[in-house]
Amino acid sequence: MQSASTSLPPQQSDEHLNPVAAKMFLAALPEHIQQALLAHSKETQYPLEMVLEMAIAGFLDSEAITFADCRSEYK
Repeated sequence: MQSASTSLPPQQSDEHLNPVAAKMFLAALPEHIQQALLAHSKETQYPLEMVLEMAIAGFLDSEAITFADCRSEYK
């Protein structure tokens, strides 16, 4: 967790997955999963980082759409 005195780079946020991290994460996945996520991103016209964030948040909290509204029991 970031302290209040630490500023984040412009593309990074405490609430959302940043594009660089999303691309790194995608690269670590099996090819067929990469293709499925990219296809879903294209179909929905959501950026890749949003597709990944929605998938992870939805896994942790079935009512969540993003990390910001994720109320995981694991927090």
